[in-house]
Amino acid sequence: MIICIGAGPGDIGYLTQRGAQLIAEADVVAGFDAVLAVVQSIIPATAETVKMNYRDQVAQLDLVAQAHHAGKKCVVVFMGDIHFSGFQYLERVERACGHPVETLPGISSAQILASRAKVCFDETTFITFHRRGDLTPFKRHLVHVLQDDRNAIVIPCPWDAARSFMPRHIAAYLLEQGVAADHPTEVWENLTRGEAEWHGTLADCAGIEFSDMSIMLIRTRAPMASQIEAPPGAA
Repeated sequence: MIICIGAGPGDIGYLTQRGAQLIAEADVVAGFDAVLAVVQSIIPATAETVKMNYRDQVAQLDLVAQAHHAGKKCVVVFMGDIHFSGFQYLERVERACGHPVETLPGISSAQILASRAKVCFDETTFITFHRRGDLTPFKRHLVHVLQDDRNAIVIPCPWDAARSFMPRHIAAYLLEQGVAADHPTEVWENLTRGEAEWHGTLADCAGIEFSDMSIMLIRTRAPMASQIEAPPGAA
């Protein structure tokens, strides 16, 4: 067996019961260092731990695949929810194994942010820049989302300086594309782990540096359906 699970946004209290059970029953638990640190307290003493980083992940996933093909129960742990920002990593797991693998969703930082900020996902578009490859199509999509008067929850790209696309870069890009400077904007850092929140406008955000553990909410300037009171007598 091999299964990929979402471990939540960084606090083990947000790990699902099923996810915790799978880790407790595993022969091998694998993942990036920071993610394994979240679940370290429930990894069984008998389990092998396979840690990895961006540079050695392919080689380390080959070791996990070997254990899987040898009949061991293997769990690969993802931060948040696999289906929000983890698909490229999932593809690497499946490439190493040579076949599709089972996944177990987790709670994402986007879901936590929607709860903290009281926004409805029906009226909000989620976009992640935390990915390899060309970000241009996703940047254009964000512009269109705001032009359509929808909220946007955005995960920035915190990698090296050449590719970094953090909240201040995102704000500056949107302003260059003609998006209104007065969009209410929030940046939340370290959600579920000593979180801090910032509120301002898109123009304000363009001049502020935030940490790598950030997620961004750009609110619509128009009232959303959930904010409009129903007429008297309406069901």
